[in-house]
Amino acid sequence: MAGHPRWVRRFLSEDDFAAITAAIARAETRTSAEIRVHLERRVPRRLLRRTPDPLTRARHVFVSLGMHRTAERHGVLIYLAVGDRKLAVAGDVGIHGRVGTRHWHDVRDRMVERLRGGAPREAIVAAIEAIGAELAAHYPRV
Repeated sequence: MAGHPRWVRRFLSEDDFAAITAAIARAETRTSAEIRVHLERRVPRRLLRRTPDPLTRARHVFVSLGMHRTAERHGVLIYLAVGDRKLAVAGDVGIHGRVGTRHWHDVRDRMVERLRGGAPREAIVAAIEAIGAELAAHYPRV
């Protein structure tokens, strides 16, 4: 945890990080897709030059991480701007074409419920599990 900034350590503990990492590993054993979680303190205003939008930022981070380079375009990014209390779930065109906007909104809404309840670890792990189940259904590991 020493490498994480103080604001991250206030949001998630070392055990939380371990649980999130384990949830991603479990999900990715069932699918050929990639899942990532990206935390930022705030949605950068200077990059967007307008009102911060977490989905626009998530898509920017998605591309900057190279997640759009998967063969089947099936990566998914969970983005949280902790200080701004904003989040987004961004799926690449392959998986988005199969599950649609409604699925991402459902995952996001369940995350918001848990985050409001003061359970960030549970919010992220449950989102990873839901995303992993959908990815496994459409892109099973062979």
